Amino acid sequence: MAAELPAGIKTEEFRERTVSRSAFVPAVIALIAVFAAVGSTIPLFNIYRAENGITNAEISVTVVAYSAATLVTLLVFGRVSHHVGRRPVAIVSLLLLVAGSLVLLDVHDLAILIIGRVLMGLGAGVASSGLTAYIVDSAPAQPAWLASVASSQTVMLGLAIGAVASGALIQYAPWPRDLIFLIVIGVLLGSTVLITTSPETASRTPGGWRSLRPRVFVPTQARHLVPVAAAVFLATWAVGAFYQAFVPALVEGQLRTTSSLILGLVFAAYMAPSALGSPLNGRFTPATGQRLGMTGFVIGMIGLVTAITVGSLTLFVIATVLTGTSQGIAISAATRGLLHGSSLVERAPIFSVVYLISYSGATIPALIAGRLSGTFSLPQLVLGYGGLALAATLLTVIAARNPRDDHEGG
Repeated sequence: MAAELPAGIKTEEFRERTVSRSAFVPAVIALIAVFAAVGSTIPLFNIYRAENGITNAEISVTVVAYSAATLVTLLVFGRVSHHVGRRPVAIVSLLLLVAGSLVLLDVHDLAILIIGRVLMGLGAGVASSGLTAYIVDSAPAQPAWLASVASSQTVMLGLAIGAVASGALIQYAPWPRDLIFLIVIGVLLGSTVLITTSPETASRTPGGWRSLRPRVFVPTQARHLVPVAAAVFLATWAVGAFYQAFVPALVEGQLRTTSSLILGLVFAAYMAPSALGSPLNGRFTPATGQRLGMTGFVIGMIGLVTAITVGSLTLFVIATVLTGTSQGIAISAATRGLLHGSSLVERAPIFSVVYLISYSGATIPALIAGRLSGTFSLPQLVLGYGGLALAATLLTVIAARNPRDDHEGG
């Protein structure tokens, strides 16, 4: 008897996937490298505050600049990898991150920091559609959840690796402002070589220039899933942006530690469990996974507020791990639902929509929080993010649905 193909993989694609499987590991490594570069900046924010006079509000501006650059790139280049191929798009994304890292080697004022982060945002935007589609194209057929987990959670894993490595190097190695970027540049260039020698998974097709016109596209079979998926992506990525912009100051001011390594570990405690928890979503239908994940997410947010109120770093880390694990379940379940039944040509547009929503969640609340940071304290801002998480959870619990051809209970 022939083996059953996993949901979301069409029969005519099985042969191509078998041939292109050797691209899977290089594509995963490249996406990890991209977001490790992005995460490597975060433990340096306290150094920039102390040595260059950059304020919390200005740091939030750099997060907004990064996210806005990513959004624009997704709107313009989100579908181009289907026309020119996954490999060229992946290589461009890696080289943009190299350029951003080179700029960040010489941060002496806010403008330089913003330029470096914008270049990183452009690279991350190109990677968010092209490299993630490359991963899904080349993922092994089994286990069935691997494609959605690898494409959605590699981002979180990369951010965690970058933050921890940066924090450790700042704490214990020479050249605390520079060494991490020199290493990141080497890793990005090595990833470029890996991608260059990997097989292509998408044939060149006409319409590349037309694909640059901004267009948001979701396949018909997935459109009823978008509202709840959007709530999941918006809330979880908003909290992720909060960790980037404000947790460095929060850890130092409210939790009383100046250790760059601890800061990196705290950020990783939010991002890494997302990647570790996401395979759990394969045990549930997409709707159930989203409900369970978002319920755990809001409980974790309650723990964060409590930890800040009592000033407990231990409770803060525990709540962060719960929040990160739960968001991994919810994000992967939402992504799996949207990808269900998709064809190769539909994947890059789906990921463009996913990351457009996600980076909107990172950008808009961070912009608002940055403007309010001079009026409200950081613990008060956390309450605002907790309210957003609660609203998203209530919508998810009430309205989560499965893909139309998934007859399992939701």
